[in-house]
Amino acid sequence: MKRLPILILLVVLSLVSCSNYQKLLKSDDAELKYTKAVEYFDKGDFMRASTLFDGIATYYKGTDRSETVLNYIAKSYMGQKDYFSASEYYKTYVKTYPKGKYVIESKFMIGYCYYLDSPDARLDQTETYNAIAAFQEFLDVYPESERVPEANKLLDELHNKLAYKAFINSKLYFNLGNYLGNNYESAIITAQNALRNFPTTTYREELSMLILESKYQQALQSVEDRKIDRYRSTIDEYYNFINEFPDGEFRKQADKIFNDSKKVVKD
Repeated sequence: MKRLPILILLVVLSLVSCSNYQKLLKSDDAELKYTKAVEYFDKGDFMRASTLFDGIATYYKGTDRSETVLNYIAKSYMGQKDYFSASEYYKTYVKTYPKGKYVIESKFMIGYCYYLDSPDARLDQTETYNAIAAFQEFLDVYPESERVPEANKLLDELHNKLAYKAFINSKLYFNLGNYLGNNYESAIITAQNALRNFPTTTYREELSMLILESKYQQALQSVEDRKIDRYRSTIDEYYNFINEFPDGEFRKQADKIFNDSKKVVKD
């Protein structure tokens, strides 16, 4: 029961706050709206802040404050986790103020918005590619920026995600085997492309092993006149694998493939 007066007080304060906010929206006082928008932003009320900043953006267009308002709007949408809208405002800022005081931050944040919208590796990776392109442009234009290490770190993460997606696709081809065609060859090509495109990926060993497994299965299930050549290709791939991963996680599995292949290839 003692909590009831407190709850009533909170409801009353909330209603008063809403009422004051509605009055503020209808006000023609741009300076007041700006001041209150900054207050809302500082308190973490990004929705009200963005609404107020949006409302006065036209009023300040062409003034020294215009840059700041646009930057606040982008940050307010970031605070709401609306990364698409935030990126659009950051792009607008860069286009409008290519030499503005927030341009370096804005260029970085465009990539960061795409990065935050980048989905699970199993899904469409358009946003991942957009993030990579944006970060690469940032690095090319601002190689001396203090945010370069962070941009490089995020780029590595994005590249690794694409490598993982390639691994998933390659594994899918491998599991399909000879169903409706030679899917082992598709698994090999997909994994090889991933290693070429993302040489430092943390999935390098898994991709390399999948190539070896695919070549072995391709040989094992091959027609007679192609078996020997394919087993020889498997043996060559084995040497490539153990040279790079002599003490790797899949060494025993690789050794078994090698021994089975050598039984077929006598020379």
